Amino acid sequence: MRAGATADAPASGPRSAKPRLLYVEDEPETAAMVVEVLSDEYDIDHAATGEEGRRLALGRRYDVMVVDRRLPGMSGVDLLHAVRTARIATPVIMLTALGAVDDRVSGLDAGADDYLVKPFDFAELRARLRALRRGRGPAADRRELGDWVFTPGTQALYSPATGRLALTQAETALLELLTSSPEHVFTREEIVDAVFPGGSAATVDTYVHYIRRKSTPEIIETVRARGYRAGAPR
Repeated sequence: MRAGATADAPASGPRSAKPRLLYVEDEPETAAMVVEVLSDEYDIDHAATGEEGRRLALGRRYDVMVVDRRLPGMSGVDLLHAVRTARIATPVIMLTALGAVDDRVSGLDAGADDYLVKPFDFAELRARLRALRRGRGPAADRRELGDWVFTPGTQALYSPATGRLALTQAETALLELLTSSPEHVFTREEIVDAVFPGGSAATVDTYVHYIRRKSTPEIIETVRARGYRAGAPR
């Protein structure tokens, strides 16, 4: 719900000029403190469950989101997956009390731009939010490939039909090169020099195959006797 309003009776009147923030957190005391600290800088909608967070995220436009990883019902990771599947690239900070690397990685792989471990310092949270809003978050770099979207910073492709597809580091580097100059036809030699030092033309062909197999053959166009360039699949 919006800060100071209930879910059934949203505040009336025009919204403020503050940036809009969706905050999804089920712990009442933590939520109250965060809303109080951030409300002078952001227009906040607070949701206490993953399901409510998903409804708000898919139905309204936000400038940034803060999502707790552990939520009743739908988890923060599942919520984030739903948001990214809908091709919403709003920057997201994931809050977690989990210290294991695998838990942090799963959140980032789901599409989070940053994470913050509880308990956190409010000054750090505000600084990270400012950094994301300045465009330093990985999701800020969106490259359109026809009806598809590629976000190098999150190592992901977004299909118009099936949503988020995770890429490896090498696949990301290859696609990032091709999309850096969409009209340019890159020779295999250029790609080897830029992405696969010490590799070969066969290495390039192999990774082109990997990307096409994960997504669609049209994602990378073959220009006969010349090389490859970014495609425009539908």
